Amino acid sequence: MGYIGNEPTTGHFPVDNLTSTGGSTYTLSKAPASAGAIEVSVQGILQPTTAYSVSGTTLTLAGVANNVNIFVRHLGETLSLPTPADGSVTTTKLAVDAVDSDHIVDGSVDNAHLAADAVDGTKLKDALIADFTEVTVATGDSILLGDATDSGNTKRDTVQGLLDLVHDATIGLQTIWIPAIAMVSPTTNGAEAAAVETTATRPEMKVLDFDSSTKEYAQFSVAMPKSWNLGTVTAKFYWTHATAVATDVIWGIQGVVVSDNDTIDIAYGTGVTVTDTFHNAAEDLAVTDSTVAITLDGTPAADDLAYFQVYRDAAAGGDTTNSTDARLLGVKILFTTDAENDN
Repeated sequence: MGYIGNEPTTGHFPVDNLTSTGGSTYTLSKAPASAGAIEVSVQGILQPTTAYSVSGTTLTLAGVANNVNIFVRHLGETLSLPTPADGSVTTTKLAVDAVDSDHIVDGSVDNAHLAADAVDGTKLKDALIADFTEVTVATGDSILLGDATDSGNTKRDTVQGLLDLVHDATIGLQTIWIPAIAMVSPTTNGAEAAAVETTATRPEMKVLDFDSSTKEYAQFSVAMPKSWNLGTVTAKFYWTHATAVATDVIWGIQGVVVSDNDTIDIAYGTGVTVTDTFHNAAEDLAVTDSTVAITLDGTPAADDLAYFQVYRDAAAGGDTTNSTDARLLGVKILFTTDAENDN
């Protein structure tokens, strides 16, 4: 429909239909803001605002006869805007980017409100390292690290803790290899040195041959490192046979330490033995188990020279290889350290 002038607007205009009772006050359904906020009509005759007054929901209109219709139209309502209840506004009611940094209280965001991995390298200042004061690291200082046992989560440890970790990784059981060619045969009952060619241009063995019936010896010395804990040691024998046999050989070892200004003319300590069965294949490598603990005679001290004597206990009943010499390739000494180096 077309209109001349502005198109009419519609709205909500509540109406009270009243009937006079001969009095001068009437109760309205709503409280108008002022007398001008309502239209009052008596028997169809519109009343001027000077003919009545309002106070709350009370309309005062005098001079109306009994049982006369009074028509009151409210020209507008006072809107009541409710206050949302605490916790009732959800994120779906917030516009995108509606809450910016200006609306966040300083210091109010704690760890509990940060998503996992929310702060990565791109959120850190480029000059992060340069912004710190350079100091000398102390053992009690803390270092941040990724914990491999906890999905790489950031943890902290002290510098001393890292030093202890490195220390534990570099101390403990160590070995020294002594080849047979580095040993000497003593004047009395010494093992026989030999050079044994396997096949041309293949490994050639420099061995000490130990007799199958007589106890024979070989000796070597080691300047023990200062990191040695001065305790007992053990040994493994590397050996072979020239022929294929499947019998046993008993190897023995004993030792003594000599300190500065001590005599070298000193008896070896108690020997220990280990029995090993050959593999029934000529020139096969045989490696014994570690011996039991070897106590070095003397008084172990830093910078000691340790003398070792190895032997084949051929006369013992358990040594059952009676047909051929046992060929010693070398001995591995196993010792324990309690320091990272020899400083």
